[in-house]
Amino acid sequence: MLQRLKALFGKTSAAPLQTLESDNIPQHIAIIMDGNGRWAKRRGLPRMAGHHSGMKAVKRITMAADRVGVKYLTLYAFSTENWKRPKAEVEFLMKLPQEFLAMEIKDLMEKNVRIRIMGYKEDLPSHTLKAVEDAVALTSGNTGLVLTFALNYGSRKEMIEAMKSIGRDIRDGKLDPDEIDVPDVESRLLSTGLPDPDLLIRTSGELRLSNFMLWQLAYSEMWFTDVYWPEFSDQHFYEAVREYQRRARRYGGL
Repeated sequence: MLQRLKALFGKTSAAPLQTLESDNIPQHIAIIMDGNGRWAKRRGLPRMAGHHSGMKAVKRITMAADRVGVKYLTLYAFSTENWKRPKAEVEFLMKLPQEFLAMEIKDLMEKNVRIRIMGYKEDLPSHTLKAVEDAVALTSGNTGLVLTFALNYGSRKEMIEAMKSIGRDIRDGKLDPDEIDVPDVESRLLSTGLPDPDLLIRTSGELRLSNFMLWQLAYSEMWFTDVYWPEFSDQHFYEAVREYQRRARRYGGL
């Protein structure tokens, strides 16, 4: 059954850049970066080594997305549920944004990449928050690829907060409940300003959304691969885009 599902959703093969149709590139790609720990375990390494290698994949895939003309790339970096992990691992993960941005901000600036953060900042350590906010401010004038890190993000919490906001407006007489529409909800989501993802990629062989952009992924194409995130290459990324180009998006129509 698992293999049948994978056959429907995607492949683990790779495709060269030359096979892509330049006029049918997904505008927005979202990625659930999964498998760092298992990648490390298979090599007899601590989980932290997997997370560190996964950080290198972020740079690699950001450059690949920019190369093919993707406009928005959203990466699931840390969920609201990840705080349940061992304290040492969480502390390590909270240091990675600072390390990544210190190493890569020059190249990101040269590529005209604009960085965004999507999540609940109030729970982040001060050093993590400062690193990401400095990067957001530094790249705010860039007009190229928008790289969004979903950091301390959870879609259920996001939708609950949106409902609370709508409820307050109804209570205060600012909103008629019979007139609530899609824009009323979307304007209150953390992804405000981003188009819905055209394509979702998840690495490591898991076939679930894990509380990621549940509203926004309603009509997204999905592509799953057995490849762990640290070894996810630009060629794998191109194959995901190529598979997207093979599909016909009907949005409920014919």
